[in-house]
Amino acid sequence: MESLVKISAIALIVFLVGCKADADESAQHDQATVATATKPEITVYKSPTCGCCKEWVTYLEEEGFAVSAIDHDNVDQIKVELGLPHAELRSCHTAIVDGYIVEGHVPASDIQRLLAEKPSDILGISAPGMPMMSPGMGSREPKDYEVLSFSASGETAVFSKY
Repeated sequence: MESLVKISAIALIVFLVGCKADADESAQHDQATVATATKPEITVYKSPTCGCCKEWVTYLEEEGFAVSAIDHDNVDQIKVELGLPHAELRSCHTAIVDGYIVEGHVPASDIQRLLAEKPSDILGISAPGMPMMSPGMGSREPKDYEVLSFSASGETAVFSKY
């Protein structure tokens, strides 16, 4: 009888430990699912050989974005297809997030602001050219440039100034 009690006690302990392990694994899976679901998804079109584009993608990932980077041999074609209104707004890579165009080395904070505010009167935001003190171009902290908002008709306004 005593050995039956010991076997039952051991079986109960094994069962409880197994249940805790299953619960821990389930909780980790749920946390990973929530973390993935809350990351803003952004698609970046870039040249396969552009180093600063790769740096900007890495920066966005480090800032909590779920990035899908697509190498494309003719990024200018993508810009035209998406409706980027003026060549002066262009940079080396183009991204789409929640229906907005994000052109160039735009800081993550501006993208997050865009997603929070969801302005209906603009098509996107741009850091025209390749600002030297921008994320992906030598500085995580933006300095000495402007990020512009733009409409489909080509109207621009300062979105942020660094």
